[in-house]
Amino acid sequence: MQVELIHRPGNTAAKITLAEGEACTTESGAMIAMSGNMDIETTTHQKGKRGLLKAVKRMFSGESLFMNHFQPKDGSGELWLGTALAGDMMEYQLDNENLIVQGSSFLACEHGIDLDTGWQGFKTILSGESIFWVNLKGSGKVVLNSFGAIYPVEVDGEYIVDSGHIVAFNESLNFTITKAGKSWLHSYLGGEGLVCKFHGKGTVWCQSHNPGSFGSSLTPSLRVRSA
Repeated sequence: MQVELIHRPGNTAAKITLAEGEACTTESGAMIAMSGNMDIETTTHQKGKRGLLKAVKRMFSGESLFMNHFQPKDGSGELWLGTALAGDMMEYQLDNENLIVQGSSFLACEHGIDLDTGWQGFKTILSGESIFWVNLKGSGKVVLNSFGAIYPVEVDGEYIVDSGHIVAFNESLNFTITKAGKSWLHSYLGGEGLVCKFHGKGTVWCQSHNPGSFGSSLTPSLRVRSA
């Protein structure tokens, strides 16, 4: 699977090239266009596997119940992918490891990667985020998306990140939920609220924009639709 990212970082789209015999799994509704020889199969589970429970858990993480599986016939094929929110994408090569991904940031992966949903504990409720995050494990390429620009933060020890700006992080990192300021009152008055304090050594990928804050900024301007 070859990945080419264009129009970065504001309006990124992914061009996926699959050789004959290769397949990739994508988030439902991500396809922009594809070559005429591309087969598409929609399931609630990974291609060739069963897992309705995993599909239900994916919904709790903010992902769709359904996944699409693309595979070209009679030669190679092309597939273009996009996202609902404007922003960047990144390609990451998993090497027999796990990557924890925030709900809605998963876009696509190679067929050999196991797509599951990891339990992050009730502590994530306090941060305003989902208690289930997507867990990608195995070896192969994955494509993630962000709202705005995406950039890595190398952690060695402790590092604090606003939970709404997390795209993904290495499984070698643990995190706790804590206040941003010196006191709970200052944290809320300062508009930061609760944050994730990471511990250990690894990488956290952050997005420059917060989807939740963006939605809140639009809410006062929305009109109630009459019946």
